[in-house]
Amino acid sequence: MSKDVKRTKRNKITAIVVIAAIAVLLIVGIILTDPLYQTTEDISEVMKDAVLHEENKVSLFGYEVNPAYISSIAVVLLLLGVALVIRIFAVPRFKLIPGKFQLLVETVVGMFDGIAKKNSPHRNGLLGAYVFAAGCYIAVGTTFELIGIPVETTSGVSVSLPAPLSDINAAIALGFLSYFVILSGGIAGAGLRGVGRTLKDFSLPISMSFRLFGALLSGLLVSELVYYYISLSFVLPVIVGVLFTLLHALIQSYVLVMLTTMFYGEASEPHIKKPKKQKPTAKHGAAQNNIPVSQEV
Repeated sequence: MSKDVKRTKRNKITAIVVIAAIAVLLIVGIILTDPLYQTTEDISEVMKDAVLHEENKVSLFGYEVNPAYISSIAVVLLLLGVALVIRIFAVPRFKLIPGKFQLLVETVVGMFDGIAKKNSPHRNGLLGAYVFAAGCYIAVGTTFELIGIPVETTSGVSVSLPAPLSDINAAIALGFLSYFVILSGGIAGAGLRGVGRTLKDFSLPISMSFRLFGALLSGLLVSELVYYYISLSFVLPVIVGVLFTLLHALIQSYVLVMLTTMFYGEASEPHIKKPKKQKPTAKHGAAQNNIPVSQEV
């Protein structure tokens, strides 16, 4: 057996021993610390505050606001900053043969623009830009909570900034904004008929809002539950973070984009007037029945 093979085998054994030792230490730590772990807040209060944000609020220019509002401002500034940098420094350097970054940007923009044109072939200029902005906001805002930026509340408790859409107010605002975009497409494409097509789906903004809020809130509550019990706070939060954050970011962005484009296309479809049927005259009716006009008279 050569020296390289022996060295490789020795490295594998060492790696296995180290991983096993870490696992044993984690198990021992859980067993020793779990009985001693005490919380100052009941789990029901933690869950309630995660939904309503009544206790842990952050001071902003003298006003008490929800931490999710701080997250929304940070996400909007981040997206605007990235867009400004790309427009000033990257777009003027775009070439006919795209590079890697240009190809990435064109692929993402083309994907949203293609969805808008497919579901709304008549009017899709504003629609493509809106669903691109909304999709990026949902995706970035949902993954924003993985950063775990700590802030101090007015009560002196340190909390991490949640996803913006984990606040029901943000979800309702985005749902109604999508509804107003659909309504504008209906007015521009079909006038009063478009307004009627949009208003008949009066429950659409509520369903959009609660779909976003419910999906993101479920991930938030499960994460709070995992972190609350120290016996669950080893390794498991990584799995929970992937399942309830990254997947929600992709799924909810796709769902909102598809719903908005489909309803927009339906509302903005132009009305085509049906040609009026001409009433048959006496001569025309007689000709069809092969009856001379004199005999008919």
